[in-house]
Amino acid sequence: MSDSERPFQLAIFAAIGSAALLAGALGFQAAGYAPCELCILQRWPHLVAAATGLLIWFIGWRRGLALLGLAAALVAMALAIYHSGVELKLWAGPQHCSGGVSGLARMSPQDLMAALESAPVVRCDEVAWSLFGISMAGWNAIFSAGLSALWLASVRGRKAAAGTV
Repeated sequence: MSDSERPFQLAIFAAIGSAALLAGALGFQAAGYAPCELCILQRWPHLVAAATGLLIWFIGWRRGLALLGLAAALVAMALAIYHSGVELKLWAGPQHCSGGVSGLARMSPQDLMAALESAPVVRCDEVAWSLFGISMAGWNAIFSAGLSALWLASVRGRKAAAGTV
C-alpha cells in the first residue's frame, strides 16, 4: 500500500467497522434484545460514519469527509460512554428511559395508569447483555474509540504522506 492510498484504506476500514457495529446491533435486536432509547441514539453516528465511508469509496478520500467520519466516531464513543455511565449508575440517564414518570403527584388515577402503560419497557439504566462484565454500550465505547483512532489516522495520514507533519 502506498502512502497516498493509506488514508483512503483507513477510512474505508473505519467505515466498515461502523457498519459492522450497526449490523451487530440489529442482530442483537433480531435475537430479541430490544434496544433502549440510548441504544438507538448510538446507532446514528455509526450510520453517518458508514455513509461517509461510502462517499469516500465512490468519490475518493477528502479531508473534510475523513473529518466527518472522525466526528461521527467520536460522537458514537461519547454517547456509548454516557450510556455506560447510566448503566453503572454513575449519573442519571434520561428520565423517560431510566424509570420514573414525571408529575405523578398531579395525575389522576386514570392519567397515571395511562402514563404507566405508555412508559417504555426497555430501560436505559439496565444492562441487557454483557461479555466479560462489559455491557453492549461499553463494547460500543471501546470499539468506537478504536474507530476514532482509525479515522484520525486517516485524517493525519494524508498530511504525513504530503510531508507536512
